Amino acid sequence: MSLFLMAVSTASVCASMPVKQTRQEYINKYARYAVQEMIDYHIPASITMAQACLESSDGNSDLTKESNNHFGIKCKNSWTGPTVHHDDDEAGECFRKYRTPEESFRDHSAFITGSNRYSFLFAYDIRDFKKWAFGLKQAGYATDPGYPVKLIKIIEDFRLYELDQLDWKYVKAPQQKTGHFSLFGFLKRKPAGQNLGIATGFKPRTIERRNGKKAFIAIEGDDYARIADEFGKKDWQIYQFNDARSGDVPEAGEPVFLQAKRLRAPRGNDFHVVQQGETLRSVAQWYGVKLSSLRKMNRLEEEAEVPAGTVLSLRKMAK
Repeated sequence: MSLFLMAVSTASVCASMPVKQTRQEYINKYARYAVQEMIDYHIPASITMAQACLESSDGNSDLTKESNNHFGIKCKNSWTGPTVHHDDDEAGECFRKYRTPEESFRDHSAFITGSNRYSFLFAYDIRDFKKWAFGLKQAGYATDPGYPVKLIKIIEDFRLYELDQLDWKYVKAPQQKTGHFSLFGFLKRKPAGQNLGIATGFKPRTIERRNGKKAFIAIEGDDYARIADEFGKKDWQIYQFNDARSGDVPEAGEPVFLQAKRLRAPRGNDFHVVQQGETLRSVAQWYGVKLSSLRKMNRLEEEAEVPAGTVLSLRKMAK
């Protein structure tokens, strides 16, 4: 065969081969369902999405393509809907069949919440995806001993934990009936009526007064832009209140202010000795003082930092 014919033949074979969907493409396509299920059923979106990736081979499995079954859920005795048969642990096993991917995601949530063996999971923080991953294995969701580790790797590799912070860009708008079907839109702002407190893990923020201003302590994975959404503020307000720049994220354990900080520290806090690893901003955050004011009181230029051991004035101009 000539090189030309070989090239044509190879090109024809390649053209006939189905193109596999990448994991990122699959996530981009279906993450909105995972977030919606988190809102409605309180299952971490990161866990739902990672399970879907693993069970459906990123949407490329025959079961998923033929029956919209994204989680490999078998028929069980309670299932009365359509079915398909595929080889799994045994030949020709019965699997559930769905009309749409959305139905599959919804049935997965119903499957988890409808069984007592999974009930202990809901005592976990919704952001603790590692605990949820090992909990699913403990409850018997999968027989693979490496199942939790595989889920965690997907979540960490593709930053799916960010979905658990409730990324509103993935959430569908309320249904609007038009004739015999519903149209779904996507929101650039929070939809009315959604319970953000529940969606972010059942535990409302503990708001405290720090130097007379509303604040709370940041946890791992917090993000200023999402905090703004959570409290109905503008992004720039939260950045400004916290002397932060666009793209910055708060460190776990750091105070986050929901109001503009004051010009000086509370009474009784006249001075602060800088410790190793502290910055002017971290000191300003801790005492609830504007960074610009702290610099001014200590006659420090813009962007200047101070070494450990420096005594900073917190309430009046340094001598």
